[in-house]
Amino acid sequence: MKKLTIDQIITKIEQEALFEAVSSDYSFTIKIDKYVPYACGAVHDGHQFRRELWENCMHTEYDRWFEEDPATKEMVQTHPIVIAGMDSRFEYDLNRAPESAIYEDAWGKQLWHAPLADDMKQKSLAKHHNFYKVVHALMSKLEEKFGVCVVYDMHSYNWKRWEREVPTFNLGTSNVDNERFGGIIEDWRALLSKIELPNGIAATSKINDTFQGNGYFLKYITQHFSNTLVLATEVKKIYCDEIDQIMFPEVVSAVEKALKTLIPQHADDFYQTYNS
Repeated sequence: MKKLTIDQIITKIEQEALFEAVSSDYSFTIKIDKYVPYACGAVHDGHQFRRELWENCMHTEYDRWFEEDPATKEMVQTHPIVIAGMDSRFEYDLNRAPESAIYEDAWGKQLWHAPLADDMKQKSLAKHHNFYKVVHALMSKLEEKFGVCVVYDMHSYNWKRWEREVPTFNLGTSNVDNERFGGIIEDWRALLSKIELPNGIAATSKINDTFQGNGYFLKYITQHFSNTLVLATEVKKIYCDEIDQIMFPEVVSAVEKALKTLIPQHADDFYQTYNS
């Protein structure tokens, strides 16, 4: 892996170079092993939190981890194209628009002892802006090269805060073209329901049951790239103990192993169906 500037990353994409890099500000990673008509994203995988923000933050390290999506990059790390955030959503949220990407409160709790100074905000928003410059370059290249593209937008969610049964996998589709892509979306839901998980965990899957797919990553790509489908795929946090902050690596591994087969299978079906 190399450390590259945003301009260097974009140039490599435009030249269809194969590379793995961390951005020069260490805010995200990107890997392109091969140019294919699908990509994987894990925008909430990051846990870094700028040190100059520590004393002003009212949330603990555990509070931040609880609301992040740990291991979502790991679940898709074997795929040819993967882009993932490294910074915590508590610094800036890549899945929110720039004007709302910096929290004032988080899940009902005030975040900062004192309001953030403008220069502190601008440091974070610059990283948000740079990430989407690269996303735009990447999606432009994939649509130019293949005509159509599908993005697997990986997230996770805390199931213990729900007072009802919730699915192992949830697809949020309220902001994509369901008339055009409804069949392939249902195919993805059905494939997820067949995943075999350890420890007696059932792989249930539903559409718009817990979340509806309102994230900025999905909206940005959908609004700018008319032939790309973004599948906001939420994994119930059955792969960790969200209360005691314990990871279950055997479950993460099982999800990764299943997606290693299912994502290329589904992406190929998508390409064969919509490439015309």
